Amino acid sequence: MAGWDRRQWLTLIGSLGVGNAVFQRALAATAAQMPAEGITPDMVKNAEWIAGITLSDSQRRAVANRLTSSLRQLRQLRDTAVGYEVAPALLFVPAAGQPAGTSERGQVRLEPVAEPVQKPKSDADLAYLPVYQLAELVRKRQVSAVELTRLYLDRLRRYDPALLCVVTLTEELALKQAEQADREIAAGQYRGPLHGIPWVAKDLIAYPGYPTTWGAAPFREQRLEQKATVAARLDQAGAVLVAKTSLGALAQGDQWFGGQTRNPWNPKQGSSGSSAGTAAAVAAGLCGFGLGSETLGSIVSPSARCGVTGLRPTFGRVSRQGCMPLAWSLDKIGPMARCVVDCALVLGAIHGADPHDPTTVDRPFHWPGKKPLKQFRVGYFEEKGVATPEADLKVLQQLGVQLVPITLPWRLASTIIGIILEAEAATAFDDLTRAGVHEGIGNWAITFRRARFTTAVDYLRAQRLRTLLQRHMHELFEKIDVYVGGNDLAVANLTGHPTICLPNGFSAAGTPTALTFTGRLYGETDLLTLAQAYQEATGYHRRRPPEDKWVPLEKPPAKQDKQ
Repeated sequence: MAGWDRRQWLTLIGSLGVGNAVFQRALAATAAQMPAEGITPDMVKNAEWIAGITLSDSQRRAVANRLTSSLRQLRQLRDTAVGYEVAPALLFVPAAGQPAGTSERGQVRLEPVAEPVQKPKSDADLAYLPVYQLAELVRKRQVSAVELTRLYLDRLRRYDPALLCVVTLTEELALKQAEQADREIAAGQYRGPLHGIPWVAKDLIAYPGYPTTWGAAPFREQRLEQKATVAARLDQAGAVLVAKTSLGALAQGDQWFGGQTRNPWNPKQGSSGSSAGTAAAVAAGLCGFGLGSETLGSIVSPSARCGVTGLRPTFGRVSRQGCMPLAWSLDKIGPMARCVVDCALVLGAIHGADPHDPTTVDRPFHWPGKKPLKQFRVGYFEEKGVATPEADLKVLQQLGVQLVPITLPWRLASTIIGIILEAEAATAFDDLTRAGVHEGIGNWAITFRRARFTTAVDYLRAQRLRTLLQRHMHELFEKIDVYVGGNDLAVANLTGHPTICLPNGFSAAGTPTALTFTGRLYGETDLLTLAQAYQEATGYHRRRPPEDKWVPLEKPPAKQDKQ
């Protein structure tokens, strides 16, 4: 025990949950100079005043003895390797008290189109078609999967120097998958609306044969020879993986080891994050659709910034197996596309229980929805600062829905999610903290260090308050089916409710604005039905960013892991 430095003592004392963070730092400063006999009662006494607590002599002896005797046990725990794929033996259940699931997945199909889809005359027009129209062209063999794949690969190469959205081109894989898709379709073996459609994966989704960098320099050469469940399910659907896209370092922001991913509507601006590259690639017509992930805004925020349609599904709808863990009780994987219908088609392929992710369930998802709009009860906000804009309410009124004023249980939501997210993230990347890694991981280093002073008692208290928040949301959704708008990222991510983000106009500077709809747990059918009606009524999703602005702002660093 002699010779331990202050940082090691901070780690030990924080993990034991003795007092608050200030008390722990004071005690650690003293313990770093610890004599051979171990932590003494006097050391504990000298740290009490700054914490505002007073212990008896017997309590001081007990604390000192406990800390000293625990050293060996804690060192053994920390010296035992735990892979990033290993989750704690705790599960968050968003629909507590409800059945775990059913064996039914539901049915997802394309609605018949009013007019036959015709192949556009220009490559750019083809590149921007939504998936549901691309699917018709591929199915009818007006466009081959190989032709579509080459188009998107060319666009990815051409525009990535300006947007910095690509970590790895998966060209060899993509062409093989596209050729296979064309053979199957020609033989009458059509797998469904994603068959032959090129897509991109946020680079925290593992795919064999290619790096999975997590956007962070320490993992730049990392290769995970497993296939994420979502990628495997898209393979089964016949989709074609053309690239792995950028994310902010360890899923925060849009800054990664290759630079800052840019917003196609304004390349001087970052694309937001952390699903930065997927949002930029979809917005710029560099793929048919993509997958992102969200812990606290990482699908919604870049979708809003880049003017794409992003769906954060109900927690547990979609497997995270093979995806970088950030916060086990908060992480979600979801589609990002050009319209609501495309998100529905992708969700139909990737959702469902997975034995490798015990949080997942089988709950039916049907598309298209059949519920008449006049039966929808839609919550909206009147509170100052979060009030739903009158223009948005007018569109909803014209759609015939019933509008219901509501309030959300905002209190403490940001504090609760901050404690939970930081504690879980610090646990996931504990090896980095203890190794002293602070370069190449964005702003996480200080967060990871700070979170080590959150006690187990405080973390679990935050989870108990989360339970109360879940109950409030359950009561709210007894009165409504969906709500529109609201500054609800902390609330809905804590409770696991699904949210879809839509382009909803443009700022004076010409960049997109957005609107969100949030639905019941596992209520994606109703959520997307309303969102589609709103989207078709407004039409903002049909606008394209100006390609003439996509010139490199500066020479980007070479991407050594590009294939």
